[in-house]
Amino acid sequence: MSKSTDAPASSPIPMPSPATVVDRLRAAGCVFAEDEAELLMDASATPAELLAMVDRRVAGLPLEHIVGWVDFCGLRVAVDPGVFVPRRRTELLVRRAAALAVPGATIVDLACGCGAIGMAVAGLVEDVALHAVDIEPAAVRCARRNLAALNAQVYVGDLYDPLPARLRGQVDVLVANVPYVPTEAVGLLPPEARIHEPLVALDGGADGLDVLRRVAGGAGNWLAPGGHLLLETSLEQADAALAALAGAGLAPTLARDDELPATVVIGRC
Repeated sequence: MSKSTDAPASSPIPMPSPATVVDRLRAAGCVFAEDEAELLMDASATPAELLAMVDRRVAGLPLEHIVGWVDFCGLRVAVDPGVFVPRRRTELLVRRAAALAVPGATIVDLACGCGAIGMAVAGLVEDVALHAVDIEPAAVRCARRNLAALNAQVYVGDLYDPLPARLRGQVDVLVANVPYVPTEAVGLLPPEARIHEPLVALDGGADGLDVLRRVAGGAGNWLAPGGHLLLETSLEQADAALAALAGAGLAPTLARDDELPATVVIGRC
């Protein structure tokens, strides 16, 4: 009798237990290991996929890039690898923008990233006409997916450059979460940010306010009379940011949420 030449079937990979995943994440320094383990397990269809996701997280990739989305203002927002991940503190910017917008308002989101801010504001204010801009093509592709159901117009380019001329003097609310980390401090950011997010979304120049000043300087050309510009910044930079708004001819005010913590400067045209 001849022996069979068929190789024995390999044993299936068992599904790692939640405790095993938590232990690996905690050993890698993940502060919220239990929450992250639950998300990774929910996002994976097979043991092999879960193990691969855990390996990527242990290697330092942002959790949001691994699972493909971020929870922002109660919305599931798609976020692709290489795209800036919205932070929870930016919820203050959303709340303030929504409070200043009225149904049917024209809203522009500069440096929109994955489109999370515009998406969240549009979820709070009815029938807005939403326009969004980012200089990173990967971010624009992501934003177009997130904003498709809102019929938003998403442009690739540098700040105001790609906006259609018909919007001049017509924008009711202009939001911009531009980079505000000083150049010398970028290297101090967590590896998740400085390695896996685009530098253009982090580096705000020598004092962190280079892009903010550019946005403030051009806002008067686009805002409607009585329109508002809202920008996120840090508490330490707030005075200089308010001065930039005033220097651009806008009436500046400050909003602060100590629990997030978050700081927003607002300029009225």
